Amino acid sequence: MDQGNPLQMLLLRGLGTTSLVADRLRYVSQEWVRSGKLDPNHASALVDDVLKALRGDSPGLEEQAERQLERNRDQLLQDLGLARQRELDELRGRIDRLEQTLRQRQQDIPD
Repeated sequence: MDQGNPLQMLLLRGLGTTSLVADRLRYVSQEWVRSGKLDPNHASALVDDVLKALRGDSPGLEEQAERQLERNRDQLLQDLGLARQRELDELRGRIDRLEQTLRQRQQDIPD
């Protein structure tokens, strides 16, 4: 290994980190199985899914995480009392319809 090659060093550190995460994940999942917090059948699937995500092999997991982030964002906006764009668009449409109805009624009233 060339100590002067920063790209090679970064790659090796990344592989080492991934390996440590995988080992730790296996250990934690085994502890959860022993304590009854996790079904043994789900433990291996959990480890596989996380390792696939670390390798970038699971677009479905990324999509699921993205949907969860969107739900969390929407919940935060709701908790803060802020409207989402869709809600603003709906309100604008209602205002437009009300203004149109008001103009029509004003035209129907004789002077």
